Amino acid sequence: QVQLVEAGGGLVQAGGSLRLSCAASGLIFSSCAMGWFRQAPGKEREFVATISRSGSITYYPDSVKGRFTISRDNVKNMVYLQMNSLNPEDTAIYLCAAKVVWGISTNSSAYKYWGQGTQVTVSS
Repeated sequence: QVQLVEAGGGLVQAGGSLRLSCAASGLIFSSCAMGWFRQAPGKEREFVATISRSGSITYYPDSVKGRFTISRDNVKNMVYLQMNSLNPEDTAIYLCAAKVVWGISTNSSAYKYWGQGTQVTVSS
């Protein structure tokens, strides 16, 4: 059974930082591209970051580029999202996702497995 379990969310003031983690089990982690998405109330799910199977390729939307960094540890089966310079617009549930076919993608429908998410709230 595939499980993706996120952790590290919480309440932080604007300008602060958080590091999210996602523990993967039940799949060949090193064969999966991984992604982070977020969903705020009343809004569509939004792509945040993706990383290739080896970790050599990453991609971000302009909204988080330069502030967020995705990384992975294929020994520990973990993926991380370091978030700096947070602002209230970053408030959302952050979800980890695994893509088992081909490489990275910004499209949520390309990801087969999803975690339950972790809440990130940024106060002004």
